[in-house]
Amino acid sequence: MQTAVYAGSFDPPTNGHLWMISQGLALFDRLVVAIGQNPSKNYVFSTEKRIDLLRTSLPSCERLTITHFDNRYLVDYAKEVDAEFILRGIRSPGDYEYERVMRHINSDMAPDINTVFLMPPREMAELSSSMVMGMIGPEGWEKTVRRYVPTPVFDALVAKDPQ
Repeated sequence: MQTAVYAGSFDPPTNGHLWMISQGLALFDRLVVAIGQNPSKNYVFSTEKRIDLLRTSLPSCERLTITHFDNRYLVDYAKEVDAEFILRGIRSPGDYEYERVMRHINSDMAPDINTVFLMPPREMAELSSSMVMGMIGPEGWEKTVRRYVPTPVFDALVAKDPQ
């Protein structure tokens, strides 16, 4: 059985994340979606809320696990969950350069774990959690943001709106 880990902050989950997860489920027998914690980063949503948002945004699937990991290298976490693959998305040349370097470092640390890169379709190519969060606030933001996130995430963002 082939297992992959797809890790990120998912703060908040976007339609791009959901696309990556659906593609990962099509490619692998088991997919572990893991929320990583960066102690130097301030998150909008708690880890528990991000797990809940992912679970309520995705159809139930026994081949999908949504969890988190703290204070570990991703390759070490992948080994812990018996994953042979790390799934990563590439949206831009900057992503490519970063992910290329990380792939080589991960390979140095765990040569038996391969990285698989996916490129999202055009309509999601620039989509990121940071971009979504940066659009919140101006008048009419709801109409713009609604198209980039699943309904449970949109509802949570509206509830957090500082206005």
